Amino acid sequence: MATKGNNALLKGIPTTKDAFVVIVKTEWNAPIINKLEAGAKRVLKEAGLGVKVLTVPGAFEIPFAVKAYAESNEPKADAFIAFGTVIRGDTPHFDYVCKAVTDGVVALNLTLNAPVIFGVLTVDNEQQALERVGGVHGHKGEEAAVTALKMIALKRKLK
Repeated sequence: MATKGNNALLKGIPTTKDAFVVIVKTEWNAPIINKLEAGAKRVLKEAGLGVKVLTVPGAFEIPFAVKAYAESNEPKADAFIAFGTVIRGDTPHFDYVCKAVTDGVVALNLTLNAPVIFGVLTVDNEQQALERVGGVHGHKGEEAAVTALKMIALKRKLK
């Protein structure tokens, strides 16, 4: 169960200079995704980071887009943030999509040289999603951006 915003996460945000983050977001559930993106961009821009946004049709396609970008000649990403919202329906499709995107992000974290932050909401209904984009459960877009900042700082510290 989610807490009412991850207040501990928002403490001790590191200063991260000269970093670049790629956000991969879905077209599905655009009103929610756009709020996740706006929150993340706000935090990243306040921190002085460069940001690029890629849009894919659905959550299932997120891992492919992250991998394709990482292997491209585009500017090197210091971190990726994956944004999607998968809302439970009447069929097992929800379970398959959630597992596939989760497994894909885990695999990317184990193979890429940049962290991939999991910002995919997996909820039972639209109300639960709204509660996580500035509602009673905090703002998961902002939290994903803070996580990216912390992971970039950790990686740089370990070099």
